Amino acid sequence: MLRFENDYLEGCLPGLLDRLVKTNMEQTAGYRLDEYCDSATEKIRQACKSNDLDVHYFVGGTQANLTVISSIMRPHEGVISPVLGHVNIHECGAIEGIGHKVITVSNGDEVLDNEAKLYPTSLDKYLSNFFGHWDWHRAQPGAVYISHPTERGVLYTRQELIEIKTICDRFNLPLFVDGARLSYALASEENDISLEDLSRYSDVFYIGGTKCGAMFGEAVCFTNDKYNKGFACLSKSKGAIMAKGRLLGVQFEYLFTDDVYTKSSIEACKYALEIKEAFLNKNIKFLSNSYTNQQFPILTKEQQKVFDDRGISYTTESYEEDNSNGLRFCTSWASKREDIDYLLETIASL
Repeated sequence: MLRFENDYLEGCLPGLLDRLVKTNMEQTAGYRLDEYCDSATEKIRQACKSNDLDVHYFVGGTQANLTVISSIMRPHEGVISPVLGHVNIHECGAIEGIGHKVITVSNGDEVLDNEAKLYPTSLDKYLSNFFGHWDWHRAQPGAVYISHPTERGVLYTRQELIEIKTICDRFNLPLFVDGARLSYALASEENDISLEDLSRYSDVFYIGGTKCGAMFGEAVCFTNDKYNKGFACLSKSKGAIMAKGRLLGVQFEYLFTDDVYTKSSIEACKYALEIKEAFLNKNIKFLSNSYTNQQFPILTKEQQKVFDDRGISYTTESYEEDNSNGLRFCTSWASKREDIDYLLETIASL
């Protein structure tokens, strides 16, 4: 079985595993108060060109999203999200479970990949209408959530990020950027958003590790001190501070040494574009125009069976029309050339 359903099938980068083994018997302070977390934080600040960045380490993405969103909003507020935002469709109601509504904003049918991305014009229209016809009976917008890349692998442009941040500032709302797959965005030749841009044009963002070569872990980075008051205490109360915090520090220190974080994802993006081209050569359409490690072809059920028969796994997306399904094929830092070639050979046989 060749598995392409996600980008966290394997454990971690071999060099990172070596680093964990090498430091295994060291004694350090707990709860992220160790020298490895300190070193990782300094390296992240250098990469983001921001000496004031406030960095916190978490085990997983849902935990990070839940803790951040609960900290930056008041109880009566909801978080604005694209329709396909991770907090809306993949986290089993975690945000609603702590009392915050997820307010989805659609871009309309005329936009490619219209529900995974939040376009500035759509956000501006929604907020202008909401506050122009204010109603205190409704959940109030308290923050804006986007992910880079999106759930469909699409990249925001730097200009779009700036415009979204400008709109958020105009309505006095924090912008939170989910970077669960950030390394694949940074590694894409089509990307023009840097870590420095995220530090400048968001109020809080996180650097994904779990899907980007780490064993586990995400690094939450506050760029605006308005929103991080008591965040360490809140993290503790949410059960989000790991006693053996140095396991997170060791990993992010490794990832941010010699730009391993981005470099380890370059091949994954190249492989994904080969997969994209192979489907395009068969005149197969896509759910989105992705330049990162996720590709979403729309296949007939007969075409889908070809992959099943050849032992290739994938995930099925929430799309079904005219005997066709939207599928997701993921590459990762661990993808092997021979496996990609087998997949390309299968696509060519359709």
